Amino acid sequence: MSRTVKRPYDSTRRQEQAQDTRRRVIAAARELFVRQGYGKTTMVQIAQAAGVAVETIYGAFRNKATLLRQVWYVDFRGDEDDVPLYDRPEMQAILSEPDLATRIHRHAVFVTATNRRMSLLVDMLTGAAATEPAAAAMLAEWADRRIDVATKYARAAADTGQLAVSTDHCRDVLFATMDGALWQRLVVERGWTDAQYADWLGRLWVDLLVARDPTGAEDGPDRRRKAADD
Repeated sequence: MSRTVKRPYDSTRRQEQAQDTRRRVIAAARELFVRQGYGKTTMVQIAQAAGVAVETIYGAFRNKATLLRQVWYVDFRGDEDDVPLYDRPEMQAILSEPDLATRIHRHAVFVTATNRRMSLLVDMLTGAAATEPAAAAMLAEWADRRIDVATKYARAAADTGQLAVSTDHCRDVLFATMDGALWQRLVVERGWTDAQYADWLGRLWVDLLVARDPTGAEDGPDRRRKAADD
């Protein structure tokens, strides 16, 4: 009597398929949220755009508000990993720079790229916040996270001994200028390039926050180049 040979259960393959489905659903949701608004987008429409059953979306995300949060995380962080942007290697590399002016210029480039990546979703959330509680909650959560990041960044700046203002003042300046509103005005509305904006933002922060070199040399990358030339 022959025995039936069972194929080994390929859990890795199933996990990969589930992750691929999540990515397609999140991408479809983002496109629809941005194009037609959060309130007007239904879970059925998202399922059709992603090529999955609507029950699959409910099983993975429970509801549209949870799906919105995952769309936000992917836009903001680049993936679904539950690791805050501040704690990720790219940001930690910036914070490891000992010269505060140089650190600030690098941070300005980082913030500019984030503003670019998130701009469409932020516009959608802002427009929907008045009538959609989930959009308003997402914007409020983002504000809380910005103040937390600004606080941590300001404390790290103070630790260098190169901060010209109080930690609280530094925190408030960063909080007020990282949300993308200035980027929208100058890049989208006035036609600046991201490189121009990042350079301007870095110089603004350095002028407002960094103690001047007592020798009179310029702060930041220019100061470092001058020292090298000397």
